[in-house]
Amino acid sequence: MSRRRRVYKKEEHVDSRYGSPAVARLISTVMKRGKKSLAERIVYTAIE
Repeated sequence: MSRRRRVYKKEEHVDSRYGSPAVARLISTVMKRGKKSLAERIVYTAIE
């Protein structure tokens, strides 16, 4: 019998413009030093 606690899956965040979790992950990957708005601008211009 294990004494470890159950590990719950984290809630997946979605992108505000496209509603896609894949785009949200891409924005998080591009983001540096917490500059999320800059990362969003870079990703959105690359997609369009």
